Amino acid sequence: MSRHNSAAGFTLVELVIVIVMIGIIIVPMYTFFNTSFSQYISLQKEGSGLSDLTTQSQRVATVLRGVTGINSATADSIDCYAYFSPSDSYVSHIRYYKNPAKTQLLADVTRMTSNPPIGTEIPSTLHTYTIINNFFQGTGINTFTYLDDSGAALTLPISDLKTIKGIKVTLVVPDGNLSKNSSQTIFVQVSLRNRKSNL
Repeated sequence: MSRHNSAAGFTLVELVIVIVMIGIIIVPMYTFFNTSFSQYISLQKEGSGLSDLTTQSQRVATVLRGVTGINSATADSIDCYAYFSPSDSYVSHIRYYKNPAKTQLLADVTRMTSNPPIGTEIPSTLHTYTIINNFFQGTGINTFTYLDDSGAALTLPISDLKTIKGIKVTLVVPDGNLSKNSSQTIFVQVSLRNRKSNL
């Protein structure tokens, strides 16, 4: 009685062909998913940056809307008296400005003993807040534009700060793309309710 063993396996050539075919399938799939994931991360960064920018622009607008006095006004900074928090009993001395590298928008806030001209600053309360940590300095874009009664932009330098009746704030951040010149911009325009001449 004879037994016939017919066990068979893959040849080396067949294994190589299978490996090559798997590689041909995996490489495009990896490229597709890697690209999609990178685009998702980029969109998420853009969305997050725009959301933060919107929040901060509204925060700055709320503070500036209640300005009671302006000490100095430039394209990149404003020094004023305003309520920094809704719960404040008195205004604070507030200065919005950019850091020397122009990569951050900061705010120095010093509490007052009372509203000016009676109140004085309390130096121990000075606190610096980072409003925007990743600021983008756009060419020819002023962070602060000052407006007169009619809403027209005042020419800098402004000799009579009492003519400022409104402020346009323009905030810019990079949009997350590789291009350094690509950015997201939000601007808000507020009327200074405590400085209106028709009240």
